[in-house]
Amino acid sequence: MLSVILNKGEEKEKLDGFPWVFSNEINNFDGEIVNGSVVRVETIDRKFVGYGFLNTSSKIMVRFLSLDENEVIDKEFFKKRIAYAKSHRDIINYDNSSNCYRVVFSEADHLPGLIVDKYGDYLSIQILSLGLNNIKQDIIDILVELYNPKGIYERSDSPVRLKEGLPEFKGPIYGEFDPRVEVLENNIRFIVDMENGQKTGYFLDQKFNRDIVKYYAKDKEVLDCFSNVGGFALHSAHYGAKHVDALDISKKACDDIMYNASLNGFNNINAVCVDVFDYLRNTDKTYDVVVLDPPAFTKDKETVKKAYRGYKEINLSALKLVRSGGYLLTFSCSQHMTPSLFMEMVKDAAHDANREVQMVDFRIQSPDHPSRLESIEQLYLKCIILRVK
Repeated sequence: MLSVILNKGEEKEKLDGFPWVFSNEINNFDGEIVNGSVVRVETIDRKFVGYGFLNTSSKIMVRFLSLDENEVIDKEFFKKRIAYAKSHRDIINYDNSSNCYRVVFSEADHLPGLIVDKYGDYLSIQILSLGLNNIKQDIIDILVELYNPKGIYERSDSPVRLKEGLPEFKGPIYGEFDPRVEVLENNIRFIVDMENGQKTGYFLDQKFNRDIVKYYAKDKEVLDCFSNVGGFALHSAHYGAKHVDALDISKKACDDIMYNASLNGFNNINAVCVDVFDYLRNTDKTYDVVVLDPPAFTKDKETVKKAYRGYKEINLSALKLVRSGGYLLTFSCSQHMTPSLFMEMVKDAAHDANREVQMVDFRIQSPDHPSRLESIEQLYLKCIILRVK
């Protein structure tokens, strides 16, 4: 087995659980380099650190699999890891109110580069590392054994694949089926498009946050911004909202919102195909509850200042639309917009909007999207709920 020798002192954070080795942290190699293979990572004085997948074509040259020197990295190893991840999801989905959730969340579940989502009787997977791509059939076999799905769809169409030297790919890889499937989330029916929907089909990381509107929506007028297929709008209607305006710039998204509303018999949702920024700036309507769940405004550190201004602009505009005593549920899904920076931005927006606010809740991604404390960038989704005076 190839040994990857770290520079002096680089092992400390790895032994503490940081999941990657970057190219500039490696001193030398001992053995034949085979990208996608399992390698042994060692300190400069040749002490064991861990096992991981190697890819010298990537800036992340090693993705750790285990820090246990006695571990055997074989098919049974991956089966145990996926079964362990499954046991957590079984606990948090105990009541059958939902049949869609994240099964495996990459490094957070110690399975680097593997994402698996469950949509009813079907699985959607994304493979983002060369090492896992090389054992894809083993992963499929394990998922079939543990979940017995009717079908598996692969959504490995992320540009991240290109950094691993892998082509983008999407398509069915197990079973024959229509990739548009009906699922249940918090007892609400809707359609997920595993072929063309966002991420692997749907934003599952907001499932618990969508359900929180049950405390705020009853008998209220609600505005759901960047609604996508209507997640927050549907939950608001389900929990008794008087009326919901759901905004999205995509005509297809608006059609999906209304279709999903009809599935549930909701006649109090109005989908508006519009640029959300323009609507927030120009509307003369006000609301009891405003949900602000925009796409990530930054995906790197260099554009954080620009993103801060964008987040502040829409939050300032949204705050002006909230009636006195109402609520703003505001989100950021950018890992570079840290919790402290996000709170600072919301405070600035409230000040400039001349609105007095109380923070009544702070939330993160749903618990089927865990994060490792050693890799805090996995804590990417933040939610602040404000009461606005």
